[in-house]
Amino acid sequence: MAYTIADLIEHAVDLVPDRIALETADAELTYAQLEEQANALAHTLQELGVQPGDPVGLYSRNTLECTVAMIAVFKARAVMANVNYRYVEAELEHIVTDSGMKVLIHERQYSDKVAAVLASSQHQVAGLIVLDDDSGLPAPDGAITYTEAVARGSRERDFGERSDDDLYMLYTGGTTGAPKGVIWRQEDIFRVLGGGIDFHTGEPITDEWQLARDGAENPQLVRFPIPPFIHGGSQWAIFQSLFACGKSVVYPEFGGHSSWEAIERHKVNVVMITGDAIGRPMVDALAAGRRDGSAYDTSSVITIASSAALFSAAVKDQFLDLLPNLLIVDAIGSSETGFSGMGFAQKGATEAGPPRVTADREAHVLREDGTPVERGSGEVGILARTGHIPLRYHNDPVKSEKTFKVFGGVRYSIPGDLATIDADGTITMLGRGSQSINTGGEKVFPEEVESAVKAHPEIFDATVVGVPDDRFGQRVAAVVSTRGGRRPSLSEINEVARERIAGYKCPRSIWFVDEVKRSPAGKPDYRWAAQVAASGEPDERLVPAAQS
Repeated sequence: MAYTIADLIEHAVDLVPDRIALETADAELTYAQLEEQANALAHTLQELGVQPGDPVGLYSRNTLECTVAMIAVFKARAVMANVNYRYVEAELEHIVTDSGMKVLIHERQYSDKVAAVLASSQHQVAGLIVLDDDSGLPAPDGAITYTEAVARGSRERDFGERSDDDLYMLYTGGTTGAPKGVIWRQEDIFRVLGGGIDFHTGEPITDEWQLARDGAENPQLVRFPIPPFIHGGSQWAIFQSLFACGKSVVYPEFGGHSSWEAIERHKVNVVMITGDAIGRPMVDALAAGRRDGSAYDTSSVITIASSAALFSAAVKDQFLDLLPNLLIVDAIGSSETGFSGMGFAQKGATEAGPPRVTADREAHVLREDGTPVERGSGEVGILARTGHIPLRYHNDPVKSEKTFKVFGGVRYSIPGDLATIDADGTITMLGRGSQSINTGGEKVFPEEVESAVKAHPEIFDATVVGVPDDRFGQRVAAVVSTRGGRRPSLSEINEVARERIAGYKCPRSIWFVDEVKRSPAGKPDYRWAAQVAASGEPDERLVPAAQS
């Protein structure tokens, strides 16, 4: 058996070659067409010198060609290095050098940046493949186009046997430092993110054809992963769909209204988002409807699934008010753990604060010494996962040693998220310990405050950080954007927040901005928010009575 990404997709190709695998506004690919293009591109990668285990960079938005390129990399037994399309030249150079990529596949619009980086980098890339877009920029010297690469490669599936030990690498977002590549065995990442362990029952599959066979025997499910493919959750939403003979809808740009237009056009069943960063614009667009005042057709939508970013109770409730039969799934996980648990929202029963999920059997909450936190005690511990976990960080043995630890003969992945665990096994995520705010000896977790602040109807988005305070060491501060330009007072905001969190957790300072900056994956950029707070006086500050 081979639980590799390429093998699992090839099983679906063999069972449903004529089904549509990928679809966008004006183009589609059947499973057979996807197979032919991916085979040809994989052979061209090999012609350019790519060997099993060699990194291949992928620098693109969500397109059909980008999806084919991902699959081609795995068919050639190479290792994909995902590149954030918003990176500046210094960040791009870091990925090129750190990964040691043999070939870089990139959209044409990034050609100037690629050419500048390769001219200055000490690392030499053996080949460039350009994915066409509407930019019209000239390709870097020596590059070949995607069309040329597919035309010259063999369409045969003759890559030889693959191994469960073939590698998968995911570069982390890098909002608090240089991005790091997390290295997984393909079987391990498949088990925790690809359906290799049933997300509901926790039971592992024992037949590599099971997902494809089940998908082929049932009506086709249509998925729409909206976040960029630099985000692991979005990559794996595509892979899950392809393993199970489904259809994936792929668009390079996000917009609230354009997303509902795509959902209507393609009759999407499952929408994948990253929390409020995508969910809030979508729910606002759904409430507003089309420009002519008519409502969007949402009859095909069964589920909205969120992961990797805060999905606040206020936004969940808005979705459920508009779509009362919608199933809302809120999952937790990370680049270093994969899936760790999920929760379901019900109308009128969503909870403010950070995510609360039912943990899977390999997720644990530990103390620093590796002993388990007592369930129901309220004690804050560190979220850990055992079982199918990564091998290491790429090129970083020090960070690897800090994150992947052995306690009592059991190896854990411990990326730094703090959590509590209830008596029934429900885990409450509190965020990274490095982001917690210590105000007068009390720990405050930003995600909890962000969720409470965003319950105010005029707050569109918020990021919460700690700023220096002479008396308390730190005070809670919020950087927010609003709807329609009106700025509610801090007292008005906290009046709503206090219904959900204790008074000492409420913001004491606030900065208003036009847009709250987030990563392309929708995660808060705490470094940016701290810079905003440090750049000048707040728009409003509350002084405790004892200090006045």
